[in-house]
Amino acid sequence: MASVAPPALPPADPLAETPPDTLTGAARVLVLAGQLSSSQAQALTRQARDKRASFVTELMDAKVMTPQALAHTLSQRLAIPLLDLDAVNPQLMPRGLLDAKLLAQYRVLPLSRRGGRLFLACADPTDLEAAERIKFATQLVPDWVLVEYDKLTRQLETQTASVAQTLEAIASTEFEFDVTDEEVSSPNEDTSVEVEDAPVVRFLQKMLIDAINMRASDLHFEPYEQIYRVRFRIDGELREISQPPLAIKDKLASRIKVISKLDIAEKRVPQDGRMKLRFGSKSIDFRVSTLPTLFGEKIVIRILDPSSAKLGIEALGYEKAEKDRLLVAVHRPYGMVLVTGPTGSGKTVSLYTCLNILNQPGSNISTVEDPAEINLPGINQVNVNEKAGLTFSIALKSFLRQDPDVIMVGEIRDLETADIAIKAAQTGHLVLSTLHTNDAPSTLTRLLNMGVAPFNIASSVLLITAQRLVRRLCETCKQPADYPTESLLDAGFTEADLDGSWKPYRAVGCSACNNGYRGRLGLYQAMPISEEIQRIILAQGGSLDIAAQARREGVRDLRQSGLLKVRLGVTTLEEVISATND
Repeated sequence: MASVAPPALPPADPLAETPPDTLTGAARVLVLAGQLSSSQAQALTRQARDKRASFVTELMDAKVMTPQALAHTLSQRLAIPLLDLDAVNPQLMPRGLLDAKLLAQYRVLPLSRRGGRLFLACADPTDLEAAERIKFATQLVPDWVLVEYDKLTRQLETQTASVAQTLEAIASTEFEFDVTDEEVSSPNEDTSVEVEDAPVVRFLQKMLIDAINMRASDLHFEPYEQIYRVRFRIDGELREISQPPLAIKDKLASRIKVISKLDIAEKRVPQDGRMKLRFGSKSIDFRVSTLPTLFGEKIVIRILDPSSAKLGIEALGYEKAEKDRLLVAVHRPYGMVLVTGPTGSGKTVSLYTCLNILNQPGSNISTVEDPAEINLPGINQVNVNEKAGLTFSIALKSFLRQDPDVIMVGEIRDLETADIAIKAAQTGHLVLSTLHTNDAPSTLTRLLNMGVAPFNIASSVLLITAQRLVRRLCETCKQPADYPTESLLDAGFTEADLDGSWKPYRAVGCSACNNGYRGRLGLYQAMPISEEIQRIILAQGGSLDIAAQARREGVRDLRQSGLLKVRLGVTTLEEVISATND
Protein backbone atom coordinates (compact mmCIF):
# COMPACT_ATOMS: atom_id res chain seq x y z
CA MET A 1 0.00 0.00 0.00
CA ALA A 2 1.42 3.38 -0.98
CA SER A 3 2.20 5.71 1.87
CA VAL A 4 0.19 8.91 2.12
CA ALA A 5 2.31 12.04 2.10
CA PRO A 6 1.70 14.50 4.95
CA PRO A 7 -0.21 17.64 3.96
CA ALA A 8 1.86 20.57 2.73
CA LEU A 9 2.20 23.39 5.25
CA PRO A 10 3.41 26.96 4.99
CA PRO A 11 7.04 27.40 6.07
CA ALA A 12 7.63 28.24 9.70
CA ASP A 13 7.83 31.92 10.55
CA PRO A 14 10.44 32.31 13.30
CA LEU A 15 9.46 35.95 13.87
CA ALA A 16 5.87 35.07 14.79
CA GLU A 17 5.44 35.66 18.48
CA THR A 18 1.81 36.54 19.22
CA PRO A 19 -0.77 34.07 17.88
CA PRO A 20 -4.03 35.43 16.55
CA ASP A 21 -7.11 35.20 18.78
CA THR A 22 -8.52 32.45 16.54
CA LEU A 23 -5.90 30.04 17.90
CA THR A 24 -6.64 28.31 21.19
CA GLY A 25 -5.45 25.38 23.26
CA ALA A 26 -2.34 23.49 22.22
CA ALA A 27 -2.01 25.46 18.96
CA ARG A 28 -1.68 28.75 20.83
CA VAL A 29 0.79 27.27 23.34
CA LEU A 30 3.04 25.92 20.57
CA VAL A 31 3.04 29.26 18.72
CA LEU A 32 3.97 31.12 21.91
CA ALA A 33 6.75 28.57 22.50
CA GLY A 34 8.17 29.21 19.03
CA GLN A 35 7.58 25.63 17.88
CA LEU A 36 5.02 26.60 15.23
CA SER A 37 4.35 29.74 13.21
CA SER A 38 0.89 31.28 13.29
CA SER A 39 0.31 30.30 9.67
CA GLN A 40 1.29 26.67 10.36
CA ALA A 41 -0.96 26.51 13.43
CA GLN A 42 -3.89 28.04 11.53
CA ALA A 43 -3.48 25.61 8.64
CA LEU A 44 -3.37 22.61 10.98
CA THR A 45 -6.39 23.90 12.89
CA ARG A 46 -8.40 24.21 9.66
CA GLN A 47 -7.37 20.72 8.54
CA ALA A 48 -8.30 19.25 11.92
CA ARG A 49 -11.68 20.98 11.81
CA ASP A 50 -12.37 19.72 8.27
CA LYS A 51 -11.50 16.14 9.26
CA ARG A 52 -13.29 16.42 12.61
CA ALA A 53 -10.07 15.39 14.32
CA SER A 54 -8.11 16.96 17.16
CA PHE A 55 -5.38 19.52 16.56
CA VAL A 56 -2.72 17.31 18.18
CA THR A 57 -3.69 14.34 15.98
CA GLU A 58 -3.40 16.48 12.87
CA LEU A 59 -0.07 17.87 14.11
CA MET A 60 1.35 14.36 14.59
CA ASP A 61 0.04 13.18 11.21
CA ALA A 62 1.73 16.16 9.55
CA LYS A 63 5.04 15.18 11.23
CA VAL A 64 5.81 18.85 11.97
CA MET A 65 6.96 17.93 15.49
CA THR A 66 8.06 14.72 17.16
CA PRO A 67 5.87 13.29 19.94
CA GLN A 68 8.74 13.84 22.37
CA ALA A 69 9.10 17.52 21.46
CA LEU A 70 5.34 18.08 21.74
CA ALA A 71 5.13 16.44 25.17
CA HIS A 72 8.16 18.33 26.54
CA THR A 73 6.94 21.68 25.22
CA LEU A 74 3.43 21.33 26.64
CA SER A 75 4.80 20.06 29.94
CA GLN A 76 7.15 23.03 30.35
CA ARG A 77 4.67 25.67 29.19
CA LEU A 78 1.64 24.37 31.12
CA ALA A 79 3.52 23.10 34.21
CA ILE A 80 1.95 19.64 33.87
CA PRO A 81 3.92 16.52 34.90
CA LEU A 82 5.42 14.40 32.14
CA LEU A 83 5.36 10.59 32.36
CA ASP A 84 6.99 7.79 30.38
CA LEU A 85 3.97 5.61 29.64
CA ASP A 86 6.14 2.59 28.83
CA ALA A 87 7.20 2.51 32.50
CA VAL A 88 3.61 2.05 33.71
CA ASN A 89 2.24 -1.46 34.25
CA PRO A 90 -1.04 -1.63 32.24
CA GLN A 91 -2.42 -4.24 34.66
CA LEU A 92 -2.45 -1.64 37.45
CA MET A 93 -4.49 0.87 35.49
CA PRO A 94 -8.13 1.17 36.64
CA ARG A 95 -10.66 -0.46 34.34
CA GLY A 96 -14.32 0.28 33.80
CA LEU A 97 -14.22 3.97 34.78
CA LEU A 98 -14.61 5.24 31.23
CA ASP A 99 -16.23 3.79 28.15
CA ALA A 100 -13.80 2.56 25.47
CA LYS A 101 -15.34 4.90 22.89
CA LEU A 102 -14.73 7.88 25.16
CA LEU A 103 -11.08 6.86 25.64
CA ALA A 104 -10.55 6.54 21.88
CA GLN A 105 -12.42 9.76 21.05
CA TYR A 106 -10.42 11.99 23.38
CA ARG A 107 -7.21 9.92 23.45
CA VAL A 108 -6.94 9.65 27.21
CA LEU A 109 -6.03 6.76 29.49
CA PRO A 110 -6.88 6.43 33.21
CA LEU A 111 -3.70 5.96 35.26
CA SER A 112 -4.97 5.92 38.85
CA ARG A 113 -7.69 7.17 41.12
CA ARG A 114 -7.21 8.85 44.47
CA GLY A 115 -10.24 10.02 46.41
CA GLY A 116 -12.34 12.21 44.15
CA ARG A 117 -9.59 12.75 41.55
CA LEU A 118 -8.84 10.71 38.44
CA PHE A 119 -5.31 10.91 36.97
CA LEU A 120 -5.37 10.63 33.18
CA ALA A 121 -2.61 10.24 30.60
CA CYS A 122 -3.10 12.55 27.63
CA ALA A 123 -1.24 14.22 24.78
CA ASP A 124 -3.35 17.40 24.82
CA PRO A 125 -4.26 18.71 28.30
CA THR A 126 -5.90 21.81 26.79
CA ASP A 127 -8.95 19.88 25.56
CA LEU A 128 -11.68 21.41 27.74
CA GLU A 129 -14.42 19.33 26.13
CA ALA A 130 -12.64 16.10 27.14
CA ALA A 131 -12.29 17.33 30.71
CA GLU A 132 -16.01 18.13 30.98
CA ARG A 133 -17.15 14.85 29.42
CA ILE A 134 -14.89 12.81 31.68
CA LYS A 135 -15.95 14.70 34.77
CA PHE A 136 -19.60 14.13 33.89
CA ALA A 137 -19.11 10.42 33.11
CA THR A 138 -17.09 9.56 36.24
CA GLN A 139 -18.16 12.22 38.75
CA LEU A 140 -14.41 12.63 39.41
CA VAL A 141 -12.14 15.62 38.85
CA PRO A 142 -9.64 14.86 36.03
CA ASP A 143 -5.94 15.54 36.66
CA TRP A 144 -3.83 15.54 33.48
CA VAL A 145 -0.48 13.80 33.12
CA LEU A 146 1.34 14.40 29.82
CA VAL A 147 2.62 11.42 27.83
CA GLU A 148 4.07 11.05 24.37
CA TYR A 149 1.46 10.77 21.62
CA ASP A 150 2.87 7.64 19.97
CA LYS A 151 3.11 5.70 23.24
CA LEU A 152 -0.42 6.74 24.19
CA THR A 153 -1.73 5.60 20.79
CA ARG A 154 -0.07 2.17 21.15
CA GLN A 155 -1.50 1.71 24.64
CA LEU A 156 -5.00 2.73 23.51
CA GLU A 157 -4.83 0.31 20.56
CA THR A 158 -3.80 -2.49 22.91
CA GLN A 159 -6.69 -1.79 25.26
CA THR A 160 -9.16 -1.43 22.39
CA ALA A 161 -8.02 -4.79 21.02
CA SER A 162 -8.47 -6.30 24.49
CA VAL A 163 -12.00 -4.90 24.70
CA ALA A 164 -12.78 -6.19 21.23
CA GLN A 165 -11.53 -9.65 22.18
CA THR A 166 -13.70 -9.57 25.32
CA LEU A 167 -16.79 -8.62 23.32
CA GLU A 168 -15.95 -11.30 20.77
CA ALA A 169 -15.68 -13.86 23.56
CA ILE A 170 -19.00 -12.68 24.97
CA ALA A 171 -20.69 -13.17 21.62
CA SER A 172 -19.04 -16.55 20.94
CA THR A 173 -20.72 -19.89 21.41
CA GLU A 174 -18.61 -20.55 24.51
CA PHE A 175 -20.63 -17.91 26.35
CA GLU A 176 -24.27 -18.75 26.94
CA PHE A 177 -27.10 -18.33 29.38
CA ASP A 178 -28.59 -21.37 31.01
CA VAL A 179 -32.02 -21.26 32.64
CA THR A 180 -33.76 -22.98 35.49
CA ASP A 181 -36.38 -25.67 35.06
CA GLU A 182 -39.11 -23.89 36.98
CA GLU A 183 -42.47 -23.80 35.23
CA VAL A 184 -43.35 -20.36 33.90
CA SER A 185 -45.59 -18.92 31.27
CA SER A 186 -44.20 -18.84 27.75
CA PRO A 187 -43.44 -15.48 26.17
CA ASN A 188 -45.49 -14.51 23.16
CA GLU A 189 -43.95 -14.23 19.74
CA ASP A 190 -43.82 -10.43 19.64
CA THR A 191 -41.94 -10.20 22.93
CA SER A 192 -39.46 -12.87 21.86
CA VAL A 193 -38.51 -10.79 18.86
CA GLU A 194 -38.28 -7.70 21.02
CA VAL A 195 -35.98 -9.13 23.68
CA GLU A 196 -33.57 -10.57 21.13
CA ASP A 197 -32.62 -6.99 20.23
CA ALA A 198 -28.84 -7.31 19.74
CA PRO A 199 -27.76 -4.07 21.51
CA VAL A 200 -29.81 -4.98 24.59
CA VAL A 201 -28.33 -8.50 24.66
CA ARG A 202 -24.78 -7.16 24.36
CA PHE A 203 -25.38 -4.50 27.01
CA LEU A 204 -26.70 -7.04 29.52
CA GLN A 205 -23.81 -9.40 28.87
CA LYS A 206 -21.29 -6.60 29.24
CA MET A 207 -22.84 -5.48 32.56
CA LEU A 208 -22.66 -9.02 33.94
CA ILE A 209 -19.04 -9.46 32.83
CA ASP A 210 -18.05 -6.07 34.25
CA ALA A 211 -19.76 -6.87 37.56
CA ILE A 212 -17.84 -10.14 37.88
CA ASN A 213 -14.52 -8.48 37.00
CA MET A 214 -15.15 -5.67 39.52
CA ARG A 215 -15.98 -8.15 42.32
CA ALA A 216 -19.53 -6.82 42.63
CA SER A 217 -22.09 -8.71 44.70
CA ASP A 218 -25.24 -7.18 43.15
CA LEU A 219 -26.36 -5.33 40.01
CA HIS A 220 -29.22 -2.80 40.26
CA PHE A 221 -31.16 -1.79 37.12
CA GLU A 222 -33.23 1.24 38.19
CA PRO A 223 -35.76 3.15 36.01
CA TYR A 224 -36.70 6.72 36.92
CA GLU A 225 -38.76 9.38 35.20
CA GLN A 226 -35.88 10.97 33.28
CA ILE A 227 -32.99 8.52 33.58
CA TYR A 228 -32.21 4.80 33.71
CA ARG A 229 -29.18 3.90 35.76
CA VAL A 230 -27.15 0.77 36.54
CA ARG A 231 -25.37 0.45 39.86
CA PHE A 232 -23.03 -2.24 41.23
CA ARG A 233 -22.60 -3.04 44.91
CA ILE A 234 -18.85 -3.34 45.40
CA ASP A 235 -17.46 -4.10 48.86
CA GLY A 236 -20.85 -3.28 50.36
CA GLU A 237 -21.26 0.14 48.68
CA LEU A 238 -23.43 0.97 45.69
CA ARG A 239 -21.60 2.66 42.82
CA GLU A 240 -23.15 4.05 39.64
CA ILE A 241 -21.67 2.39 36.57
CA SER A 242 -23.79 3.42 33.60
CA GLN A 243 -26.78 5.45 32.44
CA PRO A 244 -28.10 3.64 29.36
CA PRO A 245 -30.88 5.19 27.26
CA LEU A 246 -34.24 5.25 29.02
CA ALA A 247 -35.83 3.62 25.98
CA ILE A 248 -34.18 0.23 26.62
CA LYS A 249 -35.64 -0.28 30.11
CA ASP A 250 -38.57 -2.46 28.99
CA LYS A 251 -36.52 -4.48 26.51
CA LEU A 252 -33.80 -5.07 29.10
CA ALA A 253 -36.34 -6.14 31.73
CA SER A 254 -37.95 -8.55 29.26
CA ARG A 255 -34.58 -10.00 28.30
CA ILE A 256 -33.64 -10.64 31.93
CA LYS A 257 -37.05 -12.16 32.68
CA VAL A 258 -36.87 -14.51 29.70
CA ILE A 259 -33.45 -15.79 30.75
CA SER A 260 -34.64 -16.16 34.36
CA LYS A 261 -37.80 -18.05 33.29
CA LEU A 262 -40.10 -15.37 34.71
CA ASP A 263 -43.48 -14.29 33.36
CA ILE A 264 -42.63 -11.38 31.06
CA ALA A 265 -46.28 -10.39 30.73
CA GLU A 266 -46.63 -9.87 34.50
CA LYS A 267 -45.39 -6.42 35.47
CA ARG A 268 -47.68 -5.68 38.41
CA VAL A 269 -46.21 -7.94 41.11
CA PRO A 270 -42.64 -8.81 42.20
CA GLN A 271 -41.07 -11.97 40.81
CA ASP A 272 -38.01 -14.03 41.75
CA GLY A 273 -35.94 -16.23 39.50
CA ARG A 274 -32.47 -17.51 38.72
CA MET A 275 -30.17 -17.62 35.73
CA LYS A 276 -26.81 -19.13 34.95
CA LEU A 277 -23.93 -17.84 32.87
CA ARG A 278 -21.67 -20.45 31.28
CA PHE A 279 -18.03 -19.95 30.22
CA GLY A 280 -17.06 -23.32 28.75
CA SER A 281 -16.87 -25.64 31.75
CA LYS A 282 -17.28 -22.83 34.33
CA SER A 283 -20.67 -21.43 35.33
CA ILE A 284 -21.84 -18.58 37.56
CA ASP A 285 -25.30 -18.41 39.12
CA PHE A 286 -27.36 -15.25 39.49
CA ARG A 287 -30.47 -14.65 41.60
CA VAL A 288 -32.95 -12.25 39.98
CA SER A 289 -35.59 -10.14 41.73
CA THR A 290 -38.02 -7.79 39.98
CA LEU A 291 -40.01 -5.02 41.66
CA PRO A 292 -42.68 -2.82 40.01
CA THR A 293 -41.94 0.89 40.57
CA LEU A 294 -43.56 4.12 39.37
CA PHE A 295 -41.53 4.23 36.14
CA GLY A 296 -40.92 0.57 35.36
CA GLU A 297 -39.52 -2.58 36.88
CA LYS A 298 -36.46 -2.32 39.07
CA ILE A 299 -34.35 -5.45 38.75
CA VAL A 300 -31.67 -6.61 41.17
CA ILE A 301 -29.33 -9.41 40.14
CA ARG A 302 -27.26 -11.02 42.89
CA ILE A 303 -24.08 -12.84 41.92
CA LEU A 304 -23.86 -16.18 43.73
CA ASP A 305 -20.21 -17.12 43.95
CA PRO A 306 -19.70 -20.83 44.79
CA SER A 307 -16.04 -20.19 45.66
CA SER A 308 -17.09 -18.10 48.70
CA ALA A 309 -18.25 -21.28 50.45
CA LYS A 310 -14.79 -22.78 50.06
CA LEU A 311 -12.73 -19.86 51.33
CA GLY A 312 -12.10 -21.34 54.77
CA ILE A 313 -12.71 -19.79 58.16
CA GLU A 314 -9.41 -17.87 58.19
CA ALA A 315 -10.27 -16.06 54.94
CA LEU A 316 -13.58 -14.88 56.42
CA GLY A 317 -11.79 -12.97 59.18
CA TYR A 318 -12.22 -15.26 62.20
CA GLU A 319 -9.62 -14.76 64.90
CA LYS A 320 -8.19 -17.86 66.60
CA ALA A 321 -10.43 -17.71 69.69
CA GLU A 322 -13.67 -17.37 67.69
CA LYS A 323 -12.54 -19.94 65.11
CA ASP A 324 -11.72 -22.55 67.77
CA ARG A 325 -15.08 -22.08 69.52
CA LEU A 326 -16.97 -22.42 66.23
CA LEU A 327 -15.07 -25.53 65.13
CA VAL A 328 -15.65 -27.22 68.50
CA ALA A 329 -19.39 -26.52 68.23
CA VAL A 330 -19.87 -27.70 64.61
CA HIS A 331 -18.02 -30.96 65.33
CA ARG A 332 -20.39 -31.85 68.17
CA PRO A 333 -22.68 -34.78 67.27
CA TYR A 334 -25.88 -32.90 68.17
CA GLY A 335 -27.08 -29.50 69.29
CA MET A 336 -27.78 -26.14 67.66
CA VAL A 337 -25.40 -23.50 66.29
CA LEU A 338 -26.98 -20.12 65.47
CA VAL A 339 -25.52 -17.38 63.26
CA THR A 340 -27.04 -13.92 63.74
CA GLY A 341 -26.74 -10.52 62.15
CA PRO A 342 -28.60 -8.11 59.86
CA THR A 343 -29.28 -8.73 56.18
CA GLY A 344 -26.07 -8.65 54.15
CA SER A 345 -23.76 -9.46 57.07
CA GLY A 346 -22.45 -12.69 55.55
CA LYS A 347 -24.47 -15.20 57.59
CA THR A 348 -25.10 -17.48 54.61
CA VAL A 349 -21.41 -17.64 53.68
CA SER A 350 -20.53 -18.55 57.29
CA LEU A 351 -23.11 -21.35 57.29
CA TYR A 352 -21.92 -22.68 53.94
CA THR A 353 -18.34 -22.62 55.20
CA CYS A 354 -19.37 -24.77 58.17
CA LEU A 355 -21.31 -27.12 55.89
CA ASN A 356 -18.29 -27.43 53.61
CA ILE A 357 -16.20 -28.50 56.64
CA LEU A 358 -18.83 -31.10 57.62
CA ASN A 359 -19.43 -32.32 54.05
CA GLN A 360 -17.83 -35.75 54.30
CA PRO A 361 -18.83 -39.04 52.59
CA GLY A 362 -20.07 -40.43 55.90
CA SER A 363 -22.49 -37.56 56.68
CA ASN A 364 -26.07 -37.02 55.52
CA ILE A 365 -26.58 -33.24 55.29
CA SER A 366 -29.88 -31.57 54.35
CA THR A 367 -30.65 -27.86 54.02
CA VAL A 368 -33.87 -25.89 53.59
CA GLU A 369 -33.41 -22.34 52.32
CA ASP A 370 -35.34 -19.47 50.80
CA PRO A 371 -33.80 -19.84 48.27
CA ALA A 372 -30.67 -22.03 48.10
CA GLU A 373 -27.99 -19.57 47.00
CA ILE A 374 -24.97 -21.77 46.37
CA ASN A 375 -25.03 -25.30 45.03
CA LEU A 376 -22.84 -27.60 47.14
CA PRO A 377 -22.30 -31.12 45.73
CA GLY A 378 -22.90 -33.80 48.35
CA ILE A 379 -25.54 -31.79 50.24
CA ASN A 380 -29.30 -32.22 49.80
CA GLN A 381 -30.66 -28.70 49.31
CA VAL A 382 -34.37 -27.85 49.38
CA ASN A 383 -36.00 -24.57 48.35
CA VAL A 384 -38.94 -23.20 50.34
CA ASN A 385 -42.06 -22.93 48.17
CA GLU A 386 -44.82 -21.12 50.06
CA LYS A 387 -47.30 -21.40 47.15
CA ALA A 388 -46.96 -25.17 47.07
CA GLY A 389 -47.13 -25.39 50.86
CA LEU A 390 -43.47 -26.27 51.37
CA THR A 391 -42.46 -24.17 54.38
CA PHE A 392 -39.45 -24.33 56.69
CA SER A 393 -41.39 -26.30 59.29
CA ILE A 394 -42.82 -28.84 56.80
CA ALA A 395 -39.38 -29.39 55.23
CA LEU A 396 -37.86 -29.86 58.72
CA LYS A 397 -40.47 -32.49 59.62
CA SER A 398 -39.63 -34.34 56.40
CA PHE A 399 -35.88 -34.12 57.10
CA LEU A 400 -36.33 -35.95 60.40
CA ARG A 401 -37.65 -38.96 58.46
CA GLN A 402 -34.64 -38.87 56.11
CA ASP A 403 -32.03 -40.05 58.65
CA PRO A 404 -30.00 -36.77 58.68
CA ASP A 405 -26.78 -36.10 60.55
CA VAL A 406 -26.67 -32.34 59.91
CA ILE A 407 -29.61 -30.04 59.18
CA MET A 408 -29.31 -26.43 58.04
CA VAL A 409 -32.36 -24.16 58.28
CA GLY A 410 -32.02 -20.95 56.30
CA GLU A 411 -33.81 -18.86 58.92
CA ILE A 412 -35.87 -19.45 62.07
CA ARG A 413 -38.86 -17.18 61.54
CA ASP A 414 -41.58 -18.53 63.82
CA LEU A 415 -42.25 -20.65 66.89
CA GLU A 416 -43.17 -23.78 64.89
CA THR A 417 -39.86 -23.78 63.00
CA ALA A 418 -37.93 -23.03 66.20
CA ASP A 419 -39.64 -25.90 68.10
CA ILE A 420 -38.95 -28.47 65.38
CA ALA A 421 -35.32 -27.32 65.03
CA ILE A 422 -34.77 -27.53 68.78
CA LYS A 423 -36.35 -31.00 68.97
CA ALA A 424 -34.05 -32.11 66.13
CA ALA A 425 -31.05 -30.73 68.04
CA GLN A 426 -32.17 -32.62 71.16
CA THR A 427 -32.62 -35.94 69.34
CA GLY A 428 -29.16 -36.49 67.93
CA HIS A 429 -28.86 -34.03 65.04
CA LEU A 430 -26.59 -31.04 64.53
CA VAL A 431 -28.74 -28.07 63.48
CA LEU A 432 -27.35 -24.87 61.92
CA SER A 433 -29.56 -21.83 61.42
CA THR A 434 -29.76 -18.03 61.39
CA LEU A 435 -31.74 -15.33 63.18
CA HIS A 436 -31.95 -11.58 62.63
CA THR A 437 -30.68 -10.12 65.92
CA ASN A 438 -28.05 -7.53 66.79
CA ASP A 439 -25.71 -9.66 68.90
CA ALA A 440 -25.35 -13.11 70.45
CA PRO A 441 -26.95 -12.42 73.90
CA SER A 442 -30.09 -10.87 72.39
CA THR A 443 -30.58 -14.01 70.26
CA LEU A 444 -31.46 -16.01 73.38
CA THR A 445 -34.03 -13.46 74.50
CA ARG A 446 -35.44 -13.43 70.94
CA LEU A 447 -36.06 -17.18 71.19
CA LEU A 448 -37.70 -16.66 74.58
CA ASN A 449 -39.93 -13.95 73.09
CA MET A 450 -40.93 -16.33 70.30
CA GLY A 451 -42.31 -18.66 72.95
CA VAL A 452 -39.56 -21.28 73.13
CA ALA A 453 -39.34 -22.79 76.62
CA PRO A 454 -36.19 -21.72 78.55
CA PHE A 455 -35.16 -25.32 79.32
CA ASN A 456 -35.31 -26.18 75.59
CA ILE A 457 -32.99 -23.29 74.74
CA ALA A 458 -30.56 -24.10 77.56
CA SER A 459 -30.36 -27.78 76.63
CA SER A 460 -30.07 -27.47 72.85
CA VAL A 461 -28.12 -24.32 71.86
CA LEU A 462 -24.34 -24.92 71.75
CA LEU A 463 -23.02 -21.64 70.40
CA ILE A 464 -24.25 -18.34 68.95
CA THR A 465 -22.05 -16.31 66.65
CA ALA A 466 -23.01 -12.74 65.72
CA GLN A 467 -21.30 -11.03 62.81
CA ARG A 468 -20.92 -7.88 60.73
CA LEU A 469 -19.01 -7.12 57.53
CA VAL A 470 -16.54 -4.24 57.23
CA ARG A 471 -14.42 -3.17 54.28
CA ARG A 472 -10.83 -4.34 54.21
CA LEU A 473 -8.09 -1.72 53.78
CA CYS A 474 -6.09 -1.77 50.56
CA GLU A 475 -2.57 -2.93 51.40
CA THR A 476 -1.11 -0.88 48.55
CA CYS A 477 -2.19 2.61 49.59
CA LYS A 478 -3.23 2.59 53.27
CA GLN A 479 -1.47 5.17 55.43
CA PRO A 480 -1.11 5.69 59.20
CA ALA A 481 -3.81 7.89 60.75
CA ASP A 482 -3.54 10.28 63.68
CA TYR A 483 -6.67 10.07 65.83
CA PRO A 484 -7.03 12.09 69.03
CA THR A 485 -6.57 9.94 72.12
CA GLU A 486 -10.07 10.91 73.29
CA SER A 487 -11.59 9.51 70.08
CA LEU A 488 -9.80 6.19 70.50
CA LEU A 489 -10.91 5.92 74.13
CA ASP A 490 -14.49 6.81 73.20
CA ALA A 491 -14.43 4.08 70.54
CA GLY A 492 -13.63 1.46 73.17
CA PHE A 493 -9.84 1.27 73.40
CA THR A 494 -8.37 1.18 76.90
CA GLU A 495 -5.38 3.16 78.19
CA ALA A 496 -3.37 -0.06 78.10
CA ASP A 497 -4.19 -0.52 74.40
CA LEU A 498 -2.73 2.91 73.56
CA ASP A 499 0.83 1.92 74.41
CA GLY A 500 2.35 3.16 71.15
CA SER A 501 3.12 -0.32 69.82
CA TRP A 502 0.68 0.03 66.93
CA LYS A 503 -0.83 2.69 64.67
CA PRO A 504 -4.32 2.88 63.16
CA TYR A 505 -4.54 3.24 59.39
CA ARG A 506 -6.78 5.28 57.12
CA ALA A 507 -8.12 4.69 53.62
CA VAL A 508 -6.46 6.66 50.80
CA GLY A 509 -7.37 5.22 47.39
CA CYS A 510 -5.36 4.00 44.41
CA SER A 511 -5.85 2.30 41.07
CA ALA A 512 -5.92 -1.14 42.70
CA CYS A 513 -8.82 -0.49 45.09
CA ASN A 514 -12.17 1.20 45.63
CA ASN A 515 -11.68 4.44 47.62
CA GLY A 516 -8.97 2.85 49.75
CA TYR A 517 -10.70 -0.48 50.37
CA ARG A 518 -10.47 -3.83 48.62
CA GLY A 519 -12.72 -6.69 49.72
CA ARG A 520 -14.47 -7.25 53.03
CA LEU A 521 -13.91 -9.20 56.22
CA GLY A 522 -16.07 -10.19 59.16
CA LEU A 523 -16.30 -9.09 62.77
CA TYR A 524 -17.41 -11.97 64.98
CA GLN A 525 -18.77 -12.56 68.47
CA ALA A 526 -18.67 -16.31 69.17
CA MET A 527 -20.49 -17.06 72.44
CA PRO A 528 -20.58 -20.68 73.68
CA ILE A 529 -23.53 -21.49 75.96
CA SER A 530 -21.71 -22.30 79.21
CA GLU A 531 -23.28 -23.70 82.36
CA GLU A 532 -23.46 -20.21 83.88
CA ILE A 533 -25.27 -18.84 80.82
CA GLN A 534 -27.62 -21.84 80.94
CA ARG A 535 -28.51 -20.91 84.53
CA ILE A 536 -29.27 -17.33 83.47
CA ILE A 537 -31.52 -18.62 80.66
CA LEU A 538 -33.39 -20.97 83.04
CA ALA A 539 -33.86 -18.05 85.43
CA GLN A 540 -35.21 -16.06 82.45
CA GLY A 541 -32.46 -13.46 82.77
CA GLY A 542 -32.18 -10.66 80.22
CA SER A 543 -29.68 -10.13 77.42
CA LEU A 544 -27.68 -7.71 79.61
CA ASP A 545 -27.15 -10.44 82.21
CA ILE A 546 -26.06 -12.90 79.52
CA ALA A 547 -23.72 -10.30 77.94
CA ALA A 548 -22.10 -9.56 81.31
CA GLN A 549 -21.49 -13.27 81.93
CA ALA A 550 -20.08 -13.71 78.42
CA ARG A 551 -17.62 -10.87 79.04
CA ARG A 552 -16.50 -12.57 82.26
CA GLU A 553 -15.87 -15.71 80.24
CA GLY A 554 -13.65 -13.85 77.77
CA VAL A 555 -16.10 -13.49 74.86
CA ARG A 556 -15.32 -10.44 72.74
CA ASP A 557 -18.34 -8.41 71.60
CA LEU A 558 -18.57 -7.08 68.04
CA ARG A 559 -17.02 -3.70 68.88
CA GLN A 560 -14.02 -5.36 70.60
CA SER A 561 -13.62 -7.69 67.64
CA GLY A 562 -13.60 -4.67 65.33
CA LEU A 563 -11.09 -2.77 67.46
CA LEU A 564 -8.80 -5.78 67.26
CA LYS A 565 -8.99 -5.56 63.45
CA VAL A 566 -8.09 -1.85 63.70
CA ARG A 567 -5.03 -2.73 65.81
CA LEU A 568 -4.02 -5.32 63.18
CA GLY A 569 -4.24 -2.62 60.48
CA VAL A 570 -6.77 -4.45 58.28
CA THR A 571 -9.65 -1.97 58.55
CA THR A 572 -10.35 1.57 59.74
CA LEU A 573 -11.88 2.87 62.94
CA GLU A 574 -14.65 4.54 60.91
CA GLU A 575 -15.68 1.20 59.40
CA VAL A 576 -15.82 -0.50 62.80
CA ILE A 577 -17.84 2.29 64.42
CA SER A 578 -20.27 2.33 61.50
CA ALA A 579 -20.79 -1.46 61.59
CA THR A 580 -21.12 -1.81 65.38
CA ASN A 581 -23.00 1.38 66.29
CA ASP A 582 -26.17 -0.48 67.37
